[in-house]
Amino acid sequence: MEDVASIEPSPEQLRALVAETNGDAPVVMINLLRYRERAAYAPGADVEPCSGREAYGRYQVGVTPLLTEAGASVLWFGRARQTVIGPDAERWDDAILVQYPSRSAFLAMVSRPAYQRIAMHRTAALADSRLIATETVMARA
Repeated sequence: MEDVASIEPSPEQLRALVAETNGDAPVVMINLLRYRERAAYAPGADVEPCSGREAYGRYQVGVTPLLTEAGASVLWFGRARQTVIGPDAERWDDAILVQYPSRSAFLAMVSRPAYQRIAMHRTAALADSRLIATETVMARA
C-alpha cells in the first residue's frame, strides 16, 4: 500500500478530469473511504472534536443539498467488509457510488463556495480515500 494518503485531488488529476469531460454523459463516482480515528481539523477550526466517521457525517449533511442542486444522487452507500482481490494491507471503511449528470456538473458543484465551506469536514474525517470517475459500459435493464 502507498505511504501517501490521497484525500484531495492533485492539480494534474483535476486537469485530466476537465480535459476528459464528455459533454453531458453521466458519470458515477466511486468513493472509497478510510476514516481517521479522531477527525483532524485545522488549528483554530470552530468545531467540536469528534471521530473521523462523525466528521464525515457532518460533511454528508452539508453536501446532500448540494448534490440535489447539481442533479446528482447517491446510488449506493455501504460498509466495506473485506478486500477479496487487492493488497492485504489496503482496507476501506465505506464505499459510496454517486451519479452526477456529467463531469462538468461534478466540477461545478465542488467549485461552489458552499461546497468549499463544508469540504473541511471531509478532509478532517479521512485518513485515505479514492475517488474514481466511471462511465457506463453496460447497465442492468
